[in-house]
Amino acid sequence: MNFNKILVGVDDSADALKAFDYAINFAKQNSAELDIISVLEEHDINVYESLDKDFIHGKYRDLAEHLTKYQHQAQEAGVSQVNTLTAKGNPGETIVKQIIPQLQPDLLIIGSLAKKGLARHLGSQAAYMAKYAPISVWVIR
Repeated sequence: MNFNKILVGVDDSADALKAFDYAINFAKQNSAELDIISVLEEHDINVYESLDKDFIHGKYRDLAEHLTKYQHQAQEAGVSQVNTLTAKGNPGETIVKQIIPQLQPDLLIIGSLAKKGLARHLGSQAAYMAKYAPISVWVIR
């Protein structure tokens, strides 16, 4: 099976960083396009912050700027076509229901554990994406 377009989710967790490294190498070996996604989780924002549009735009801007570091790393490693994307919501649902239909990747590569919270211990985001994504999902430990 050929994978021409790879989507990788990043959240700065150790497993996500491993998944990102794996995605870089795999994209390079297959001359594939690499899309890097990070999702701004709504539950990390309190109700007052969510009402402040400048706060939300600032969070998105910070996240987008942070993703450029990932983009440069992938390009320096030899991946020729690298794109970044930010979204807001529950990471698993957002990636499966919005991002995958929009980008139409062939493969999703994700880490097995999230950065924080109860979901980190349950691995619920990775499990959700592996179960419901309409494409192949590789979960990296």
